[in-house]
Amino acid sequence: MANPADHGTTATGSVTATGTVNMMDPELMSDPYGGYSRIREQAPLVRGSFFGRGTPLWLVTRYDDVKMVLGDGRFVNNPANVPGLDIENIREKEIAARGIPKEYAQYVLDSVLDADGADHLRLRKLVSRAFTARRVSELRPRVEEITEELLDRLADTAEDGVVDLLEHFAYPLPITVICELVGIPEQDRPQWREWGKALVTLRSGRMAVALREMVDHIHKLIERRRATPTGDLLTGLIRAQDEDGDRLSDTEMVTLVLTLVLAGHETTAHLIGNGTAALLTHPDQLALLQKDPALMPRAVHELMRWCGPVQATRLRYAAEDVEIGGMPVRRGEAVMAVLVGANYDPRRFDDPERFDLTRESDGRRESHVGFGHGLHYCLGAALARQEGEVAFEALLRRFPGLALAVGPEELERELMPGSWRLARLPLRL
Repeated sequence: MANPADHGTTATGSVTATGTVNMMDPELMSDPYGGYSRIREQAPLVRGSFFGRGTPLWLVTRYDDVKMVLGDGRFVNNPANVPGLDIENIREKEIAARGIPKEYAQYVLDSVLDADGADHLRLRKLVSRAFTARRVSELRPRVEEITEELLDRLADTAEDGVVDLLEHFAYPLPITVICELVGIPEQDRPQWREWGKALVTLRSGRMAVALREMVDHIHKLIERRRATPTGDLLTGLIRAQDEDGDRLSDTEMVTLVLTLVLAGHETTAHLIGNGTAALLTHPDQLALLQKDPALMPRAVHELMRWCGPVQATRLRYAAEDVEIGGMPVRRGEAVMAVLVGANYDPRRFDDPERFDLTRESDGRRESHVGFGHGLHYCLGAALARQEGEVAFEALLRRFPGLALAVGPEELERELMPGSWRLARLPLRL
């Protein structure tokens, strides 16, 4: 694996004969930081598409433009909310191509992440209390306890002195935390990990089976929780539905649980993986953090900017004619905010390719857009930051001689559009 800033490819390999960026091009997916940085400098808006075919969309890559799109009510997540037009839903078409039946597709197409306006606010309000700064702060001792327990067992997972940090630490930590918060029983969590793997793969059969099994599992879990309430988030959702059925349908409840568990562990796992690799390949920054652990909140912000796991947001659709960076976007056209382009924009960040843990002035500021922006800003951002802080602090304290077990160029990445993730992270403790 090259570091994100080692831009060794060219953007031209990702551009089709029509001048459209093919977002599935392996060259672009293997170097999204370099590729989208070059695309960013071509124009405020550049045409892109998946697989180099299908309905084109606008790629928004500059910092100010990305924040404008994510914070502007004239852009909606659901194309059905564009007035006066019947617009093809690109995600719906892609889900259907994966062989997922309509009765199960609704659970990934109609989530809080896809809702707009009053529906979005209603769904977000139902779960937001579990992710307030106060609630997250109260969770910290438990996050620390889980972290220490995982690190106690880490050496036992070694094969020939090498451990896979992703498999045995980066994934188990956030999935344990979010499952406890939501109310997924301990015995079911390994299965959720497997379902999560299947859902993010591009293999159609695995995705369809995993989604069906997850949805059926959540329905059964809701039935059990109705009979035996606890203090978890799922019990709270059931209570809200019982008090006012119009606030939350059964389908919406299942979709919320599915979304929270998947979103609550996948990205955090890869923040920990990407961040550990970044620190171990930048010994000067690692030494700085080891010398001054109080830098940790600022360090997590820089890791989210420099090697965050999410490259781009879901599609937004223009609900009316609008301009982005002085270029016209017509009503109904799709745009995608490219977070890695914004986070490496020299218009906002000095020497953006430099990895600098002291870049932010304090741990409360957040100039990057790694967690998004606006009404759809990541609901679990505070929890993800806390998990990152706890994970890095404990890992470096417990294993001060931590080192990569392979050369940086040998680290294997999973090439997935919109995501920056390692396949594994082999380390020597």
